[in-house]
Amino acid sequence: MESKRQKQVSKQIQKDLGEIFQRDFKSLFDGAFVTITDVKMTPDLSIGKVYLSFLKAKDREAILQSIRENTKKIRGIFGNKAKSQLRIIPNFQFYIDDTAEYAQKIEDLFANLVIPPAPEEDEEDSN
Repeated sequence: MESKRQKQVSKQIQKDLGEIFQRDFKSLFDGAFVTITDVKMTPDLSIGKVYLSFLKAKDREAILQSIRENTKKIRGIFGNKAKSQLRIIPNFQFYIDDTAEYAQKIEDLFANLVIPPAPEEDEEDSN
């Protein structure tokens, strides 16, 4: 269970990193639109697990690798922005958030599911 402070810091990181990605690191994304879907903080607020969603991405893994290679720069820019709000600037770990794709697969499975109609009650009574 996340504490209130963890949730506050997570939301702040999500907002600030979104702005940083759009303003400073747009060239890394090769025309893709990167969204931060969630941030999970460790209880000591030293590590933030950042989950990313990609739209119009040709190669998500390559973009993720590029982001991971620039983690120090991203952390530095974030640190300058959040230094008055946080005592410790967290380290970031970036992951692909595939929950939307998973949900779409489940939706497709349900859409293609063929369920035969239930037998009429009259047919059951005549047996």
